[in-house]
Amino acid sequence: MEEERVEKTEEALSPEDLMAMWESALREAQASSEGTQENLASQQKEQVGEVQDAKKGSFEETRSVNLQELTPSKEGGAHPELEFILDIPLEISVEIGRTKMLIKDLLKLNQGAIIELEKFAGEPVEIFVNGKLMARGEVVVVNDRFGVRVTEIISAQDRIRRLGS
Repeated sequence: MEEERVEKTEEALSPEDLMAMWESALREAQASSEGTQENLASQQKEQVGEVQDAKKGSFEETRSVNLQELTPSKEGGAHPELEFILDIPLEISVEIGRTKMLIKDLLKLNQGAIIELEKFAGEPVEIFVNGKLMARGEVVVVNDRFGVRVTEIISAQDRIRRLGS
């Protein structure tokens, strides 16, 4: 029955009727952006009347429905929907430098050999999270162990830019 009504409506619509429907939809959008409920309700009644007059009562009257706005719940902290990811382990690695070597030079290395890196002493080291550059920092010693003090967080735009290259 719904299909029959749709087919009859599609067959019976003239270009003038379509224009009237578009104009009414545009008026409704403008009224909602202004935020006045009363103005919107009166415009909807006018639009229904105009369309009914155009089609001599072939359209059913529409009813406006007030919907309740959904708001996020405040349970479980600032972002409860993200709590499940807080226990996911990540691999953090720090790169102090890089170099390229030929296999013959690599085979000549023995205990006590020094490999020269491309970075200078005191230059920031790179901090990777799961293989992606996320920050830079400086090497520190804490209780006879190496550590890294974070000095710069890579911005989201820079991370995206690096994905393309």
